[in-house]
Amino acid sequence: MLVDLDLIRRAQAGDAAAFNGVVTAYRRRILGTVARLIGRPEDVEDVAQEVFVRLYFSFDQLRAPEGFEPWLYRLSVNAALDYLRKKRRRKESRMADMTPEQVTLADARAGTHASHESNERAKTRELMESLLREVSDDDRTLLMLKEVEGLSIRDLENIYQVKENAIKVRLFRARQRVLKAFARRQSALEHEPVKTDKEHGANA
Repeated sequence: MLVDLDLIRRAQAGDAAAFNGVVTAYRRRILGTVARLIGRPEDVEDVAQEVFVRLYFSFDQLRAPEGFEPWLYRLSVNAALDYLRKKRRRKESRMADMTPEQVTLADARAGTHASHESNERAKTRELMESLLREVSDDDRTLLMLKEVEGLSIRDLENIYQVKENAIKVRLFRARQRVLKAFARRQSALEHEPVKTDKEHGANA
């Protein structure tokens, strides 16, 4: 715990100074968690702010101060997932209004951006991130919390409010879906046509 239990109790009781103390103590951790979950640095502050707004209005629902950290993680996960769902709906709405030519252009720009990112990042990290983009937001969030945030099974039980076996099943299935995405990626690479020296020379 980054703060003592008495500070959390006082914040629950409506002490504004205590609440501000909790926010100050956990702000950096929540920013880091949100950043890893949503992958868009420009929106991290807004989503983290939403986490603390939800904390303020639901603090009285926390049953015991000892459970504060997993409870705060759950608020963070829910806020990040809500953001991702809204972003996806906005994207789908924009795509529905676009002409085929605009869709093609948007795809080309996205491809260019992805290529630029690939050149800037380490290959291993880029591969991991691209594979996680191929699974659902729920799978990606769960794997990020376990593999990147380093949370334990017990932590995840508290966050998701399910039993240990259910968490293990979710993790197993999420990992299997990532492995299948990796297998598809490898298969596509193996079936790409190989350019001859002549073709390379023609494109030079």
